[in-house]
Amino acid sequence: MTNPGPDIDDLKVRGFGLIARIKIHSFSFFGYWIIRLIGSTLRWQVEGEENLRSIYAAGKNVIYTFWHGRIFLGTFYFRNRGIVVMSGYNKDARTMARVIERFGYGIARGSSTRGAKRAVVTMLHEIRKKKDVAFSIDGPRGPRYIAKPGAVWVAAKSGAAIFPFHISTEKKWVINSWDLFHIPRPFSRALILMGKPIYVAPDATPEELEARQQELQGALDEMRIRGDAHWEQDPAR
Repeated sequence: MTNPGPDIDDLKVRGFGLIARIKIHSFSFFGYWIIRLIGSTLRWQVEGEENLRSIYAAGKNVIYTFWHGRIFLGTFYFRNRGIVVMSGYNKDARTMARVIERFGYGIARGSSTRGAKRAVVTMLHEIRKKKDVAFSIDGPRGPRYIAKPGAVWVAAKSGAAIFPFHISTEKKWVINSWDLFHIPRPFSRALILMGKPIYVAPDATPEELEARQQELQGALDEMRIRGDAHWEQDPAR
């Protein structure tokens, strides 16, 4: 059975009017089924899965990091693992939160403009309860493909491993939004690249934190370029 998400009355408490609450409820319902139906048709190829396994073998929790525009793909692939994801307060964020909760994710409220520190601290607390967390690392409003520092800070405070990944699809629709949101076409092939874990020392200096931040940025950039170019070079096309 799927998680129905927060009750619509919670949205009323948060100041959303009746029409907005109905839209959030309706869009999240249809969004869930679109992701579920399309996702179930995708043909997955995985590279680097040993990197994720190595984190669990070391007894560490995982900080998943990915670009905001690949939320559709990441939501389906990593579903039902109890991962906690940061989500904002506006209507779009509330709608997406209700969608991903149906896929078995937890939510930490916060955004780059409101409650960001509280949300990051909440994610740190979740890791200390032995849960994994995830950052759409350039969200919620960009700049696109620029990694924000929340994951590195949480890694330093918790000892969890940062796990960068990227998903590219052979055939997709690309929305003309700030993040170039990708929606895979049904029955497309999908490639998920899993990067090497990044560990941050608890006593890291500001210079070391910046170095780990640049390492994360570089890993995500490299996987995005390689993954998105994969289908152009694929001889099976």
